[in-house]
Amino acid sequence: MKKTNKAIAALFGLLMIVSCEDRLDVVAENNVASSTIFSTFATINGAVVGVYSKNQSGDLNGNPQLMSDFMSDNVNFVGSFPSLQEVDQFETLATNTTIDNIWLDAYELIGAANNVIVNLPPVDPAEINGLDEATKAVFVAEAKFLRAYTYFQLVNLFAQPYQFSGGTNLGVPIVSQPFEGGEISEFQLERSTVNEVHAFIEQDLLDAIADLPVDNGERAEQASAQGLLSRLYLYRENWAGAADLANQVIAAGNHPLAANYDFYNNAETSSEHLFVVINTPTDGPQDESVPGSDEVYVNFYNASPGGRGDAPFSQDLIDAFNAEPGDRRFDELSVAATDAGGNNTFFTTKYNDVVDNASDGMGVRVTEMYLNRAEANFRAGTSVGATPLADINTLRSRAGLADLTAGNLDLDAISLERRKELCFEGHRRMDLLRNGLNLRPGGGPESAPGADKVIFPIVDDETTNNPNITQNPGTF
Repeated sequence: MKKTNKAIAALFGLLMIVSCEDRLDVVAENNVASSTIFSTFATINGAVVGVYSKNQSGDLNGNPQLMSDFMSDNVNFVGSFPSLQEVDQFETLATNTTIDNIWLDAYELIGAANNVIVNLPPVDPAEINGLDEATKAVFVAEAKFLRAYTYFQLVNLFAQPYQFSGGTNLGVPIVSQPFEGGEISEFQLERSTVNEVHAFIEQDLLDAIADLPVDNGERAEQASAQGLLSRLYLYRENWAGAADLANQVIAAGNHPLAANYDFYNNAETSSEHLFVVINTPTDGPQDESVPGSDEVYVNFYNASPGGRGDAPFSQDLIDAFNAEPGDRRFDELSVAATDAGGNNTFFTTKYNDVVDNASDGMGVRVTEMYLNRAEANFRAGTSVGATPLADINTLRSRAGLADLTAGNLDLDAISLERRKELCFEGHRRMDLLRNGLNLRPGGGPESAPGADKVIFPIVDDETTNNPNITQNPGTF
């Protein structure tokens, strides 16, 4: 791609409508004018589905999760991709192509979501066969959820966490309008603070909670937004908010905890998922030079035949499971194999569809709500919905482990359950950073909280073409 501001270039296309599921019956369209997009129910629905499709990019759901786990202590990355090796070694350059693609794809999705959020509300439902105000509100709420989900991903990767300076440090630029002509300078924005980005995400999620249905099939629903907002509040140490939102999801009863771990291969019907990136055998990346999320999960998290074998369990994670034998999250969700470096180790089976290349990406699970509620209640000294001990033992029981007692429940025990439950799903890096812990066991200063390279540099394309943006410290 030409050297141009990635965020702006993404908005020039206005919208690329690509069906992420054949059963949604949406016709693919490219670079369609807003007046045409919002003229029929099919094209309006297609615009919303197009945002979901962009979320299937491996650079939004796949690589960030992979990198978040191998930057921390969950994955022993043995791959040969130079761009990923830079990240693994905490030497990421602003010219890193993988990081560049994350920035580009994120702002492409944000641009597509903005198009729906800004241009759909003025549409008169009386002029669109099949559209009513309630459906219109749901479409806008879906776009707001996906925009919030993407901004949360961006600010977690490109900015130090809230704990670094109370959120006053720089986050990412907030683009809230679609590019429909006008001055490019209007989109050459400085980075907003982490607090400002978080506030923007929070408002999007509050709006989404108000208008999303309780059940929305394979698309985002009310619990999706509640769950993500619970995570945001946990990261911001808003313990009451985190516990309350998590409790709302659990108490509603629409997402009971799955009885076993089959939900990793049964995402379309399992109650476990509040939001999941569903991939099918017919899905393909929008840009053939960039893999889709399903390909990332299959290639990296599986040994041959079928995968690269680049992302096995770290020894530290194996040791954590071995310290308490019989954990079904290891016994049933791992397989012994040889990695790309020829080492005998273990691989996760959470993404094992190597035949159809259609493993689903974990977004928000109800299990996380038990973990959020337990941690938030423990830190606040409260018992909203349940005691921290009861929540942790609920998850341990499903894992086949004995109950903990009140005397051996502390933050370390809660963190360990969170690690073992959510490993290979992209949570570990932020869980360590927000708790002031080094990303690597015995790691040096380069992997310590607040170090320059525990976050990504603002990409070179952006700093070259946006005179207003500030680069992260320590970037070359």
